[in-house]
Amino acid sequence: MFAGYPFSVEERFLRYVQIDTQSDPHSDSFPSTLKQLDLSRLLVKELQALGCEDAVLDNNGYVLATIPSNTAKTVPVICFCAHVDTSPDCSGKDVKPIVHRHYTGQPIVLPDDPTQVLKAEEHPYLFDRIGDDIITASGTTLLGADDKAGVAVIMDLVQYLMTHPGIRHGKIRILFTPDEEIGRGVDKLDLARLGSDVAYTLDGSERGSLEDENFSADGAQVRFYGVSAHPGYAKDKLVNALKVAADFVNSLPNALSPEATEGIEGFVHPVRMSGTAEEAVVDFILRDFETGKLTEYAELLKELAGQSVRNYPGSRMEWTFSEQYRNMKDVLDQHPQIVSFAEEAIRRAGMPVRTFPVRGGTDGSRLSFMGLPCPNLFTGEMAFHSKLEYVSIQDMQKAVESIVHLSMIWEEQGTEL
Repeated sequence: MFAGYPFSVEERFLRYVQIDTQSDPHSDSFPSTLKQLDLSRLLVKELQALGCEDAVLDNNGYVLATIPSNTAKTVPVICFCAHVDTSPDCSGKDVKPIVHRHYTGQPIVLPDDPTQVLKAEEHPYLFDRIGDDIITASGTTLLGADDKAGVAVIMDLVQYLMTHPGIRHGKIRILFTPDEEIGRGVDKLDLARLGSDVAYTLDGSERGSLEDENFSADGAQVRFYGVSAHPGYAKDKLVNALKVAADFVNSLPNALSPEATEGIEGFVHPVRMSGTAEEAVVDFILRDFETGKLTEYAELLKELAGQSVRNYPGSRMEWTFSEQYRNMKDVLDQHPQIVSFAEEAIRRAGMPVRTFPVRGGTDGSRLSFMGLPCPNLFTGEMAFHSKLEYVSIQDMQKAVESIVHLSMIWEEQGTEL
């Protein structure tokens, strides 16, 4: 079905990653950075050129477009979604993508910083990609495959379906979001305007992977108050809030840290500490696949913080906890066909299905609990949020094939949700 098709995903990806779209967790605006809109505006123009006449960038930075149905069947409306922003963890400015043709398995030295070396021994998935064409950055920035690979895959889907009217499918909605990397990707999304029954994010990793569960997540903040005094006359007066906070962080069990956990193991992670001798704040993220364990983690933090306060008489503390997102599996288990159709699409594209729990969150987890069930599909993006980020061109092409098949399967079934 795809023999001779000139995939556009490589060319699109190489262009998209050169546009700086880094989001900013410290910004109060939405989107958090205006530069994200540089790519979004380009995508609207390209969607319109492909025949999506209603393609639009709305006031909140969402790109919306429609591939019209070409079937007489009643088919649920599918949405394919990806995010345009890149992580604040690593620079996304002046990305210089490099294509390494016919990867041999040897280390790839990134030229702008030769200390950055991509090695299969440290990134074992590369062994599976020997012979593929691998794209990296040049060593001083991330690549942006997370999630511009997903953006490019969806755009190639649009091109394929618009140029192959014989492929039957229902109405398909396209959605590109800002600020996913800072957890705000769907904060202002109008689901009624989107008008979809089911969605799939394109933001996954290894070829053939399908993710239908993710961490449940809460945030926590512990604020310590000390007693201020002039350091020259502080004896028996000063209670240093920074020391209380340090004592607290030092008491956290290592077995519950990100660096000591994997698979379906949860963690408690201090992400920021700031303050003065008078007042200090520690911010946390709490993660687990079992939502109930987040309460246990919160109680643990309260207990350990209380002990640190007792260790420093005269200090006191306050804490706040906030819900961030929940495990999408709780929702997707109520709609098994959404996942089973995706599994069949991957198999039709010639791959075994790989299932992974997401040790993080996606727009899909938020969308699922907003009433739009949404698992996550692969794009090939790997080593994300780092200067060693890479993607296989062939993985992206296989992702295009998969979602073309997925569109066809929904039409074949004509299933009502």
